[in-house]
Amino acid sequence: MMRSKKSIPMQSRVLGIDPGYGRLGIAIIEKQSNKEVLLHSECFETSDKLPHPARLGLVAKRLEEIIKEFEPSKMSIETLLFSKNVKTAIKVAEARGVILALAAQKNIRIREFNPNTVKLAVTGSGRADKKQMINMIQKLLNIKHRIKHDDEYDAIALALTLSATREELF
Repeated sequence: MMRSKKSIPMQSRVLGIDPGYGRLGIAIIEKQSNKEVLLHSECFETSDKLPHPARLGLVAKRLEEIIKEFEPSKMSIETLLFSKNVKTAIKVAEARGVILALAAQKNIRIREFNPNTVKLAVTGSGRADKKQMINMIQKLLNIKHRIKHDDEYDAIALALTLSATREELF
């Protein structure tokens, strides 16, 4: 995990979130000299042995810690895709609700993106696969830690997408 609070204006910090309750992808990107810099990323996991409300509470607590430490002004979150597993989709939707409510309480501007838009923004193709996404993210950013789960890469890609979005379109 990378942790670094720089003395750059906070309004350039973007929080990227790949929503979930089992695994939550989190990334903080900051624009420095017209280049995106990864300040922090992680895949926060909760135990499947815990009841769902407890897992949502842990998601909220971890996200609140990240927001307090890095003070992002904007958040990019993935839209919810309907799944064949309705139970899982509902639980992810509940996690998104917790995340959106917390961001709203902290006055963080929120922008939602679907996966194809993120793929297009990061790779230039809305049909890019995971490997192409990961390769491009590694080319764009100096990632100094090992990333185990795609959720973390997805959060980084979401933050990059919003960071590259022109302010007047936000």
